[in-house]
Amino acid sequence: MTTTSTTTAMPPARSFSAEECAALARAGIIDAGEQAEALAGRRLFTVDEYLAMGVAGILHEDDRVELIDGVIIVMPPIGDRHVGGTDWTTTLLVPPLIGRATVQIAGPVRLNDRSMPEPDVALKRWTAPGSGPTGHATPEDVYLIIEFADTSLAFDQGPKLARYAADGIPEVWVANLRAREVTAYGEPSGSEYAGVRTYRVGESISPRAFPDVVLAVSDFMPPVDE
Repeated sequence: MTTTSTTTAMPPARSFSAEECAALARAGIIDAGEQAEALAGRRLFTVDEYLAMGVAGILHEDDRVELIDGVIIVMPPIGDRHVGGTDWTTTLLVPPLIGRATVQIAGPVRLNDRSMPEPDVALKRWTAPGSGPTGHATPEDVYLIIEFADTSLAFDQGPKLARYAADGIPEVWVANLRAREVTAYGEPSGSEYAGVRTYRVGESISPRAFPDVVLAVSDFMPPVDE
């Protein structure tokens, strides 16, 4: 079995000022006695508390943060290659999957009560247009998650990948933008994936759930600047 390292340092945790900690207490997200713990960065949060921060105006939709194992982490800015890879992949996946799967872009997936990442691309259970809100996707809804990695490669292939495996995400692609290759992980077992294969420019890749959908790696892997 191929292991996924969880020893890689997490991205920095989102810090809270004294004023924000007081606002957390006023909103009922934390107890008044927990303000010092939150200020020191020792307070872990649930998904419901994390969502409540948005309602209270403490976190905003454009904040680059994700909740992993109770920690609100700050994600690095999205670079041009990251944007290009996500856009091109979406363009390639949507037409053959209409009526079969929904292609979600940078949307949340509620893995458990303390983790809600926002993967770059997620193929999830099909929802017909106009059928109404369906809530956040859960692992049972997800066929495939795709993460485009540049500066975040160590995290995407380490702690984040381990969390996806532990919560039963059936398949994850980590696209290494610098090496121009995609590693596909399948068959989750514990916090690891037993099935691992790397695809490079010149090869094609297909989601396990939709083997008829074939993507050339070169079609969605932006070139590296010389």
